[in-house]
Amino acid sequence: MARDPQGEYRAQLARLLIMTRQDSAAAQVLAEAELALPDDALSRDTMGCVYARLGDHAASLAHFAHAVAQAPDNLDYRYNHAAALNFVGAVDEADAALEALLALAPGHARAHHLLASLRRQSANANHVPRLRACLAQAREPHDRLLLGYALAKELDDLGEGQAAFAALATANAEHRARLPYRFASDAANFDAIERTWPLLAGVPVQAPPQDAPIFVIGMPRTGTTLVDRILSSHPGVESAGELQAMPLAVKQAAGTRSRTVLDPETVAALAQADLGAVGHDYLARAHHHRRDPALRFVDKFPGNFHYVGIIARALPSARIVCLRRHPMDTVLSNFRNLFAITSRYYDYSYDLMDIARYYARFDRLMAFWQQALPGRVLELSYEDLVADQEGQTRRLLDHCGLAWNAACLDFHRNAAPVSTPSAAQVRRPLYRDALARWKRHEAELAEVAAYFAAEGIAVS
Repeated sequence: MARDPQGEYRAQLARLLIMTRQDSAAAQVLAEAELALPDDALSRDTMGCVYARLGDHAASLAHFAHAVAQAPDNLDYRYNHAAALNFVGAVDEADAALEALLALAPGHARAHHLLASLRRQSANANHVPRLRACLAQAREPHDRLLLGYALAKELDDLGEGQAAFAALATANAEHRARLPYRFASDAANFDAIERTWPLLAGVPVQAPPQDAPIFVIGMPRTGTTLVDRILSSHPGVESAGELQAMPLAVKQAAGTRSRTVLDPETVAALAQADLGAVGHDYLARAHHHRRDPALRFVDKFPGNFHYVGIIARALPSARIVCLRRHPMDTVLSNFRNLFAITSRYYDYSYDLMDIARYYARFDRLMAFWQQALPGRVLELSYEDLVADQEGQTRRLLDHCGLAWNAACLDFHRNAAPVSTPSAAQVRRPLYRDALARWKRHEAELAEVAAYFAAEGIAVS
């Protein structure tokens, strides 16, 4: 079949637009491409990737499937298709797609890592021997990191906690040694936020929007996806996923030329910004991550805790929920999860003491927001939610201005796609497995506990 040159052009234009964070324009170009679809594998895979970046994983599936059918030897196309299947909850199909990929490329580290995450492994069905063999042969640092995490995850599923932690510690130490990360850079951001707040608090806000999005914030891996699923199970709410809309709106308003989205220079420049315009820009950027504009939406980017003051002023009707989890479990869960490797935001997560220092500064910032903005942020304990699901869910809905709806208790039945590391967990009813997990590794976490004690952070 002859290719449609306009379709190919539009697919690549959509890719460039999404790369430059022009989500609205990318979505429009995709809609045009759908009217004259290209037939080649690269264009269709590209369209699938843009849909995925927009959070529309269901729409991406057909394009990824077409790409695989057209170019079955292309490993990237196969991986993208398998990832999309996982995001929409088609776990068995994702498993089969990954095994087909591994039949072509037995050492494909990304496929092994995703396969390990699909479900809880069992003594009768796991990939531990294969992962150990692949890791022993792997030489590329990126492959060793992915395979190390996959092995640690499966060993942990099998109850081999110490072996799992050892595999994880080795993988993280190898990766951390290659990073230029220094906690002082993150500390400077926290300091700048607190230092600039008195100026931001007094700046007049011109015509802020009255929309009421719900921001779910907190340290990663503390229950933010769970709360997002609870909220989006309400008939009046949808999830927009983890948006970069607020960081980008802030960067745009600050007008700084620095290479990082968040830095002291950008925070300081906000004192001269129009915060009402920030609110409108945020909503415009969020628009094409929504499916039904009639519904309220949840933005569950955990890192929005940096922007609480700006959210409160730029979106005065917004509701903010911060997930809190036991400090030691928070450190361990960040250490155990492989975040976006190319994102410098998560460079703190490969060393236990880096995470502990980051947590302590996060904890202090949340105390700062509670004092500066009393009543604006609901702090919700993961442990309390597990112990009293209905009571804490009622508290959550009340804070968000939502009427009670029992569907929120059955969040695991929510069929919406999940693209975070918690995808498998939030498709199960609420469980207690993750409570006090840190006590299994008390010896390895002794230095963290001592640091928290010195910082006045209770761990008992």
